[in-house]
Amino acid sequence: MSSPSREEYPARMTPAPGAGGEAKRKKRRRRRPSSARPATTASTLDSAAQATPSDAATPAATTPAQPRPPKGGKPNRGTKPNKQQKQSRPPYAKRVDEVSAGGLVIDESGKNGLLIGRRDLKDPTKERLLWSLPKGHIEAGETPEMAAIREVAEETGINSEISRALGVIDFWFMAGGNRIHKTVHHFLFKEVGGTLQPQIEEVDEVGWFPLEDIVSMLAYPDEKKLIAKSGELTV
Repeated sequence: MSSPSREEYPARMTPAPGAGGEAKRKKRRRRRPSSARPATTASTLDSAAQATPSDAATPAATTPAQPRPPKGGKPNRGTKPNKQQKQSRPPYAKRVDEVSAGGLVIDESGKNGLLIGRRDLKDPTKERLLWSLPKGHIEAGETPEMAAIREVAEETGINSEISRALGVIDFWFMAGGNRIHKTVHHFLFKEVGGTLQPQIEEVDEVGWFPLEDIVSMLAYPDEKKLIAKSGELTV
């Protein structure tokens, strides 16, 4: 078998990385301490010195943490309303209970009923009258019957006596910033004397009207309903 000629091998061979023998590798490890770090060259320093502000890392702008919005739109517990919220709230209306007594007076003929008239403050002409039954507050120590007789005499000038009870109605209204709950005891009266005359500063007019017209004359639905269901108005 013939040996290969010299031309079959390259003229120079490059050793593989890490070649050089075990002794050479040990020598290389001894020269290089384990704590050695890469040296900083002058070119590296020059590059850092010449770096523009745009090349340097800029710390991120810190944004203060925003509170998480409450779920369902409800304010968090312990959160006090501000001044504007307090002013936007409607003022609290105090409840006031009032009790009155009055009713319908039948004249001596038994054909007419007595009503009082007050001017409608919502009427621009100030001429429209709102007709209603005479009534007023029950004072301390009075029964509803006593108060009813007194109020009829004060508002109309007519003296009367009670024939029978008609019923009790109650309703709500606003006055002076208060929420008024008013209860009124109604009676049927018969005329026994007096002179027809409206109470000064309380009543604008008083008058006798045919009994068949009383319901249509009354301005307030509660009184209309009360008289309409009272049956025959005889005393």
